[in-house]
Amino acid sequence: MLNFQDLYESYAADVYRFAFWLSGDVYEAEDITSETFIRAWASNNPIRTETLKAYLFTISRHIYLERLRKRKREVILKDTHSDPNPGPDKLTEYRLEIQRIKNFLQTLPEIDRAAFILHVQHKLPYDEIARILTISLSTAKVKVHRIRKKLLYKEDY
Repeated sequence: MLNFQDLYESYAADVYRFAFWLSGDVYEAEDITSETFIRAWASNNPIRTETLKAYLFTISRHIYLERLRKRKREVILKDTHSDPNPGPDKLTEYRLEIQRIKNFLQTLPEIDRAAFILHVQHKLPYDEIARILTISLSTAKVKVHRIRKKLLYKEDY
């Protein structure tokens, strides 16, 4: 009479290889193998095959086929409505980037910083920025352009 340990030690490697070649997946083969031995040990049904090995292969094949049937009923959900809100990692990244930009802007002369903020934050046209800061139109454009360029290429901040 075989005990469970003898049964497992004698046939586990063969059942595992069979399950692996059926499923093509290491983890699934491990699950099938362990479930095969549990079902074989707990079964009260008589063995209907020539050998114990064939009986174990039959059980493992049935387990594999059950898993296939279950997978056919599973539907992969598409992420069509993803969360519009950024996750905590993105929020942290945004906050750090804003802080770096604020720190960079503080290093600029006040007139350059004012020109940039008026154009980017308040959407004022260049001619209005020039009037507010009492500078020429071309100077206002140059100031905003240079700051944008530095921010784009992350120079000096």
